[in-house]
Amino acid sequence: MATGILKVKGVDVVDANGERVILRGAGLGGWLNMENFITGYPGHESRHRAAMLTVLGKEKYDFFFDRWLGYFFTEADAKYFASLGLNCIRIPFNYRHLEDDMNPRVLKEEGFKHLDRVIDLCAKEGIYTILDMHTLPGGQSPGWHSDNPTAYSAFWDYKDHQDRTVWLWEQISARYKGNAWIAGYNPINEPCDSEYTRLPAYYKRLEKAIRLVDPDHILWLDGNSFAKEFKGFDEVLPNCVYSIHDYSRMGFPTGEKWESTERQKKILLAQYEEKCAWQKSVGAPIWNGEFGPVYANPKYEPEAERTNELRSDLLGEQLKIYDREQIPWTIWLYKDIGLQGMVHTSPDSAWNKLLQGFLEKKKRLQLDSWGKYPNEEAEIVMNPLFDWIRKVSPTAEFQYPPIYTLQKHVSRAVLETFLADSLQMEFAELFRGKSEEELDELARSFHFDNCLQRGPLNKVLSEHATIVGS
Repeated sequence: MATGILKVKGVDVVDANGERVILRGAGLGGWLNMENFITGYPGHESRHRAAMLTVLGKEKYDFFFDRWLGYFFTEADAKYFASLGLNCIRIPFNYRHLEDDMNPRVLKEEGFKHLDRVIDLCAKEGIYTILDMHTLPGGQSPGWHSDNPTAYSAFWDYKDHQDRTVWLWEQISARYKGNAWIAGYNPINEPCDSEYTRLPAYYKRLEKAIRLVDPDHILWLDGNSFAKEFKGFDEVLPNCVYSIHDYSRMGFPTGEKWESTERQKKILLAQYEEKCAWQKSVGAPIWNGEFGPVYANPKYEPEAERTNELRSDLLGEQLKIYDREQIPWTIWLYKDIGLQGMVHTSPDSAWNKLLQGFLEKKKRLQLDSWGKYPNEEAEIVMNPLFDWIRKVSPTAEFQYPPIYTLQKHVSRAVLETFLADSLQMEFAELFRGKSEEELDELARSFHFDNCLQRGPLNKVLSEHATIVGS
């Protein structure tokens, strides 16, 4: 059983006895905060759900999504996760489960149904949970993962978005205060504040408001610009851990191939050190809230097996760094349809079979940013546009956020937003006329018993789950 609510002591997380607790696990992405590459739809969750509601009607829509949420994480998932020696699941959620934009500051009790269920399932298996608001009112970043169908992060310019977020965290913390199996709250996923001053100030406001309701739980605070920098941070807040997201492009199809050279190992270490330089300079605790490669599909890559061996080796090299640093981590992610998850749906599942043609189209049109493959058709269209923008606007290369290239900005707007969301109805039409029995079978594709485990990935994670605590 848990020995009291976790808290920060120096640079460590400790239990009520003062014993260090090293949290290591994964993010339950794509569940209460859906993402396109995780389950297969194009574009953004709110647009996806609207299209599904149009096609299915309210009764079948509610039936399908309740079944899907139920099957996605069950007791079997919790038991498997714990069997690997992992002890923490970060649970991303979309604020829309708990509050409606057209009915603000009215808590939706039904939105807690599956969140409460999974928190309890994890607790029974000795797994801590971190509650992560992945999508905020107005959008805290221009990313698809903040369910933001624009390039504009309105959260930072509208006080009401910020006030509603404070209010919602007050409600959440009131509900879960005293729960020792909740390791704390991750109030903003991957914020993007182009002015570099509003985020630190907002964290101070949010910390104060939450502490009035729940004085005990840890706050896990992401750095700015997708959890990659801490420029403008001038104070270490009490009982807070500061989070980086330490992805390496060498783990993705469009990145440099990982070959385990000494030069590449130095790059991995240098990018980690750069991201957490502020924490080390002020003595603040560090959490790596997201990291991990994607995995090659043998259907598209003849050398997929070798590529995946190399990416597992890349992951192992990153985990060695985190072992030496003795930091907590949660890899991205636990379950999906086959790109990155520790567990994934079967290619022979009803879900994957139904979506196969559409997934091929998404890949060809480069509609998903995550795991994007090079494609000549898209490049023939997009490259002249990139060149033209460079010609007419030399400053276009230097727009915020700094990790976005010009290509990323334009692809995000044209392919991943406009084109992707224009295909929402085409995706939803795949479900038209489905009976409840057929919808249940589709949703059940995500049940642990029907999924496959990514053995090499899970073996590496298990090997590093408790190494620094042994």
